[in-house]
Amino acid sequence: MSTQPPQPGAASRAGSQAASPAASPGGGQAADSVRNGVLLGASAYLIWGLLPLFLRLLAGVAPAQIVAHRVLWSLALLATIALIGGRFGGLAAAVRRPRVLPFLCATATLIAINWLIYAWAVLNHHVIETSLGYFINPLLSVVLGVVILKERLRPAQMVAVGAAAIGVAIMAVGQGAALWISLGLALSFGGYGLLRKMAPVDAFDGLTIESALLAPFAVALLLWASQAGQNAWGESMSRDMLLIASGPITAAPLILFAAAAKRMRLATLGLLQYIAPTLQFLQGWLLFGERLTTTHLVTFGFIWLGLALYAVDGVRTARAVPPMMPD
Repeated sequence: MSTQPPQPGAASRAGSQAASPAASPGGGQAADSVRNGVLLGASAYLIWGLLPLFLRLLAGVAPAQIVAHRVLWSLALLATIALIGGRFGGLAAAVRRPRVLPFLCATATLIAINWLIYAWAVLNHHVIETSLGYFINPLLSVVLGVVILKERLRPAQMVAVGAAAIGVAIMAVGQGAALWISLGLALSFGGYGLLRKMAPVDAFDGLTIESALLAPFAVALLLWASQAGQNAWGESMSRDMLLIASGPITAAPLILFAAAAKRMRLATLGLLQYIAPTLQFLQGWLLFGERLTTTHLVTFGFIWLGLALYAVDGVRTARAVPPMMPD
């Protein structure tokens, strides 16, 4: 999980005020666009949600090497798409903007930390803790918005954040040793999302530039591993193919998500984000046999209460805004 929702353009918002899909001649087309958006968005979160299954196939590979391969094979795929789509001019223009590189250096660092924690946690039987981190993330993003962007919380959001804080406190007291995984994932991804929201670059260009910034470090790490006789690459054809596949598995959800965000409300798309941690939770508990303690259950209870309040508040707020027409 490594992307930030692109923001709808001003033209979309202006169009939404002009007419609703049901009242406009293109209402059927708009409804189809929204349905397609839901399918694309659900597909993105489904891939993210099933990522533990993929990473378990790479058992025996050091987490840092998995991250390095994700970076390099993602860059190879994104560069190919950019070449075919004639996007290199846009990428060069983005890099030349004064504020882009500082932001993307920070986001590249945060997403690398996020991927490393996630890979380590999955391979060391902490999938339930990873799901907790991504359940916390939406509420943490609200807090970051208040602290950094000076946004105001609605009453329901205050209660939701408070419920989540109680859940985290219970986890800290009852199972503090594993809490760093959940908080590390939530903080790194929440910070990533905040900075990507502030960075003047779209999702595709942002990930491509981030991958390019991380590529030298990825190459250096794999060269060091090779010199030390610890490189997982070349040991078996099946493992090599899985490492290559880590590129598309990293980039595909971003592309699907970006396409979904153009076709539907971000509030609606935000509700789909719970697909991924729910699938992770079920895999950790039912497939991987991870122990679900009383502390886990109480913690998740408070987190889910907060998320339910947050989701209901988001739906109510969205209904007060005219429907968004597709670009």
